[in-house]
Amino acid sequence: MSAIDIPALASKLSASGGIAAKADIGTVAESLGLAGQPVAVGDDCAALPDGDGYLLFAIEGFINEFVAADPWFAGWCGVMVNISDVAAMGGRAIAVVDAVWANGEAAAAPVLKGMRAAARTFGIPIVGGHTNIRTDRSQLSVAILGRASSLLTSFDAKPGDLLIAAIDHRGRYREPFNNWEAATDAPPARLRGDLEILPEIAEAGLALAAKDISQGGIPGTAIMLAECSGVGIEIDVSAIPLPAGVTLDRWLATFPSFGYLVSVPPDNVAAVLQKFSARGIVAAAIGAVTDGSEVAINADGVRAVIRDHARTPLLQLARREEAA
Repeated sequence: MSAIDIPALASKLSASGGIAAKADIGTVAESLGLAGQPVAVGDDCAALPDGDGYLLFAIEGFINEFVAADPWFAGWCGVMVNISDVAAMGGRAIAVVDAVWANGEAAAAPVLKGMRAAARTFGIPIVGGHTNIRTDRSQLSVAILGRASSLLTSFDAKPGDLLIAAIDHRGRYREPFNNWEAATDAPPARLRGDLEILPEIAEAGLALAAKDISQGGIPGTAIMLAECSGVGIEIDVSAIPLPAGVTLDRWLATFPSFGYLVSVPPDNVAAVLQKFSARGIVAAAIGAVTDGSEVAINADGVRAVIRDHARTPLLQLARREEAA
């Protein structure tokens, strides 16, 4: 890898629209008065205690421009990204429901076909939802229910942990967006098996914290994980594996179809890496969890802070102990 201009890269990441969009979460949560309730907000799913485990409940909404530009893939993602959120918390998906708005049956058809294809591929039923096909603007949201016996959360990254990034490189960009698509033509059995990795890590006690890499990419997801856990994160960008032909700055802004950050105690790193590599998923330790509140990138002895969440919170959400 050629020399990396760390200050320039940090400046670009700090101004990322994908990261900035996450600030809307805190604004809405404050308006709803979510701080101080028993269920912590800020994770990939709401974890609701249920018997000897947890029900996992989440929803995804999609940018109108994305739905309009690639409606079939938007429908597919409606199912896929929700399943990823459940897996990120060590869970297994049970069922999804959807809300589809479109200008007529013909406009709704590709979105619905994409959802149906993903539901069949991942083996997750669509059990209902809401429909409006008499509107002039296409919109889509999908909600999911899952279950976990042991949790991975955004609140339990500990100083001293190593940060592992695990991403399926067997894909390509779905232009013009920064979506790395590695699922639509993959064998369903392989995809379903890959989704078992995170629950297996949770149930084996190999890690306590993980987060699905979302539209903020690796750095944006790291900021959210750090803020929720009240820690700092140092990312060695030279340690991040890149798919062939992909530049580092684009990869850091990428939303992968299968991608997770996992905070792992050092003694368990080899076992966690082996679980991903055994299934052909590229995984590497790319940094460390630290005391403090800075999320920074570094390479070749040069370091730059992307965000200090104590000074400039992104999510502005209560930590678990404050919400208890």
